[in-house]
Amino acid sequence: MSKQIDSKFTRELKKSFVLFLCAAWKHLNLPHPTPRQMEMARYLQYGPKRSIIQAFRGIGKSWITSAFVCWLLLRNPQLKILVVSASKERADSFSTFTLRLIKEMPELQHLTPRADQRESKVSFDVAPAGNAHAPSVKSAGVLGQITGSRADIIIADDVEIPNNSATDDMREKLLNRVGEFNDILVPEGKPRIIFLGTPQTEESIYNKLRAKGYHCRIWPARYPTEKQILGYDGALAPSIFKELESDETILGMPTDPQRFGDIDLMEREASKGRSSFMLQFMLDTSLSDAEKYPLKHEDLIVMELSGEKAPSFIQYGSGPDQRIRDLKNIGFAGDRWYRPMAFDKDYWKKYEGVVMAIDPSGRGKDETSWAIIGQLHGKLFLLSVGGVRGGYTDENLKFLALEAKKFKVRHIVIEANFGDGMWTKLFTPWLTKYYPCTTEEVKHSIQKEARIIDTLEPILNQHRMVVSKEVVDQDIAFLMDNPELNQRYSFVYQLTRINRERGALRQDDRLDAVAIGVSYYTESMDRDEEKAAKEHEEALMRTEIDKMLNGIHGDMGGSGGFLSSRFGR
Repeated sequence: MSKQIDSKFTRELKKSFVLFLCAAWKHLNLPHPTPRQMEMARYLQYGPKRSIIQAFRGIGKSWITSAFVCWLLLRNPQLKILVVSASKERADSFSTFTLRLIKEMPELQHLTPRADQRESKVSFDVAPAGNAHAPSVKSAGVLGQITGSRADIIIADDVEIPNNSATDDMREKLLNRVGEFNDILVPEGKPRIIFLGTPQTEESIYNKLRAKGYHCRIWPARYPTEKQILGYDGALAPSIFKELESDETILGMPTDPQRFGDIDLMEREASKGRSSFMLQFMLDTSLSDAEKYPLKHEDLIVMELSGEKAPSFIQYGSGPDQRIRDLKNIGFAGDRWYRPMAFDKDYWKKYEGVVMAIDPSGRGKDETSWAIIGQLHGKLFLLSVGGVRGGYTDENLKFLALEAKKFKVRHIVIEANFGDGMWTKLFTPWLTKYYPCTTEEVKHSIQKEARIIDTLEPILNQHRMVVSKEVVDQDIAFLMDNPELNQRYSFVYQLTRINRERGALRQDDRLDAVAIGVSYYTESMDRDEEKAAKEHEEALMRTEIDKMLNGIHGDMGGSGGFLSSRFGR
């Protein structure tokens, strides 16, 4: 076994990870590290206690960090390092490459495990390490057995992938697991947690970790636009930002042409598709989320509504003058709330129909949710939405009957999948007592998420849903009262976070109630909105003409006046 080479060169290597990285790359017969790779190396050496590195696919962040682990052990062989990845196999690959570099690189060979030490792809010791329960380097899957581990430094290499972060439940489980990292760190010395990864959506755990105090640095493959820079929220690598400030013509050009040139990036974008490229190479989740989360509150029209009448004409607008700035954005970055661009202030008409939709629940965590929707001239008006917990208690059944009475509901539609119609049988006596109203049950057999999106997306895209501002105000107030607990029960949160993945939301009851109500009106929504408005204008004009004619007729005195004689009446 080789002895430690304690030369001046080795002492210099211990001082600078950038220098060590250059030596390691030369040993591996790799090209000299690129400027971006060296920036990453400096961030690894001098970065904060809790940090996140987000860089485009292919920049070599895992290899660089593996070399960083070797450099740390070169400086202090007593360190304990835990490598965690989404899968055990990926974590093992990281530790295997690290061990191979130790055995092959002359400056590291003195760290090669002795015969009486651990040496496997799962865990290994370095020769100078003292006897301890924890190995020098250990690999594990993030959802595997990490409880009880102890480490000075934790490397989390791509712990978030589509397979473990597709739903709200999955993301919460993953966030809870990485939250255990703090219990694994030993308090002595300079403990660190370093995440390497690519976010999957704006709901990424990396964004939530940033909110918990983690520092993030982002290296995209191309120089980003101003909009993308704002989306990075201050995390863009400073060098890239400065280069853009000094030369705007580089916008859209490769940030690391030694790794990927412009033609190479265009080929990858063409082969992967724009959304995948923006996610993996630009670390820009806006396009991905726009496609994955199709329902946005910017497509709604928000205004003060009456429980009985609505304007005969409403026009959607999304300009600066229509933006409602005092309503909190519950959707993703860039989502907005808008008031109508124009509406008939003088003529409000009674709704052509008012329906109450109910999504019942048992006595678990689900809510019995309701939505009350009016219809007029091809538009739908969301007048009330909410939920009650506790299942089919007398108090809840009475409340729903009184809510139907408050809005003079003409028909009630009830999801019958729960209890095979039992809920309706329990509800009917309360309706009979407080508000006699016709009811019907509907059953659904297709996937809930797809059904909700397919029902609501066309209506929102055509801006045919008007929401009472009172509904929005109450929902936001409810959400802000306890964000962590109430967000899952918020209608607007459910609206903007649903996607087609099965189980995408932990709770979707209020949104489902709205979808059931909208579905009831689907056939009548086929009528042309402009035609309906035009017919209404013609009816008003006929009324005004009749009034005018009647007035003239009265002035001429009796039924045999001028108009009657002139037109043969």
